[in-house]
Amino acid sequence: MLFILKLFIAVICAVSGAIAGNHWIAKLYRTKENILSFPHKIFAQHESRKRYLPGVLGMLMAFYLLNINSTVLSHFFGLFFIYFLILFTFTDFEQEVIFDVMLLPFALLGLFSSILNGYPVLDHLAAGLGGGILFLVLAILTRGGIGGGDIKLIAALGLWLGSSQLLDVIVMGLIAGGIGAFLLMKFAHKKKTDTFAYGPFFTVAALLQLFVS
Repeated sequence: MLFILKLFIAVICAVSGAIAGNHWIAKLYRTKENILSFPHKIFAQHESRKRYLPGVLGMLMAFYLLNINSTVLSHFFGLFFIYFLILFTFTDFEQEVIFDVMLLPFALLGLFSSILNGYPVLDHLAAGLGGGILFLVLAILTRGGIGGGDIKLIAALGLWLGSSQLLDVIVMGLIAGGIGAFLLMKFAHKKKTDTFAYGPFFTVAALLQLFVS
């Protein structure tokens, strides 16, 4: 019975989250078109996202609820963690942008999660600040190779994960991102001066951290 209940919750959250997420992203693409990398692809990306977003959310949320033993409160925040990371993955992959209006509630939820779940809040605050500063330095050193959205994403993840888990995510994300950039330059004829969407490498790393921690 518990299995069916968890599966039902995952399906409801995935379907409602996909509907809300698609509407949110479509609205942001319309109102923030000047910061998009590929505005001419908006319609095709929207149609593709409508097909894949419910399934991606459903599989991840179902796996999380069915396999991770935790409190109801932790599961509540965990579902939001998955939801926002998948939205970030789609927008960064599609248009190489992670919107501030999405990052802000994500960061606040991370702070509330740390407080309400009894995690070491000072460590999480330090992780957010330290991670943000580190990626700001990397952005300067790489002359824009790391974008502002990536900086804010790492800072927000620090509030969710704390220093130890954030470090794991950063290491995994940088290694995977480096490999991805190399493959794009090798096979997709990208140049070193071209921009890359690094955000998805960190969002996937954060999801892996959620599932194995």
